[in-house]
Amino acid sequence: MASPVFRVFRSLISAVAAVLLLAACASDAVEDDYVEEPVEKLYNEAVDALEKEDYKEAATRFDEVERQHPYSSWAIKGQVMAAYSLYMANQYDEAVLGLDRFLQLHPSNKDADYAYYLKALCYYEQISDVGRDQMMTQLALKTLNELITRYPDSQYARDAKLKLELTYDHLAGKEMDIGRYYQTRKQYSAAIARFASVVEKYQTTTHTPEALLRLVECYQALGLKEEARRYAAVLGHNFPSSSWYLDAYALLEDPTIRQEAEKPWYKLW
Repeated sequence: MASPVFRVFRSLISAVAAVLLLAACASDAVEDDYVEEPVEKLYNEAVDALEKEDYKEAATRFDEVERQHPYSSWAIKGQVMAAYSLYMANQYDEAVLGLDRFLQLHPSNKDADYAYYLKALCYYEQISDVGRDQMMTQLALKTLNELITRYPDSQYARDAKLKLELTYDHLAGKEMDIGRYYQTRKQYSAAIARFASVVEKYQTTTHTPEALLRLVECYQALGLKEEARRYAAVLGHNFPSSSWYLDAYALLEDPTIRQEAEKPWYKLW
């Protein structure tokens, strides 16, 4: 008669054998279900899904190209196309992750400039209005600059430069929005810091003439008439036909401002 210890041991052996048998069956089933397909077929299926605007399916199929054929040139192209599909599906975070991975693995690939451009677009298209946080604007600015610096002759550089100017304009708009807020509450020092930032950092944007006028207004309100006159002269020199200059001239009622505006050192750029 078997001892209790032996019976327990035999039960454990039987249980382990059953688990191993089930695992083997499951493994066989998975192996039977898995069939490696030709890379061209997988890639074309992904392109078909993309053309049908089934972007999530396209991203999945492009990923499958890399999974089944990781060392092929199709796999490298598939990484970029998967990111593009995610971008088209408005899954910007996932697209950026894929693009960062591609650039880390293939920094000298011929599609690297496009990867930077697509990454910049992911940030650029998330830029919110000037009343909200500007983190995406800063990220777009950084990535656009990186593309232009690394690939100045790229076919994407021209559009990147245009978007860069719009991004600067957006950041300047944010500074103006905050500056006006402080100005209306008579917190002139804080307002001056914001308006001066626009003049110094974003002087080629559309917000510069107004920023100069607001500086005139703030310094005038503080009783600092010489500073007010100086910024009015800068405004007159760079934007002589601007309505902002006319407002500054009317505010100060000082005919010598026109003479000051003619001096060359008031030129902004």
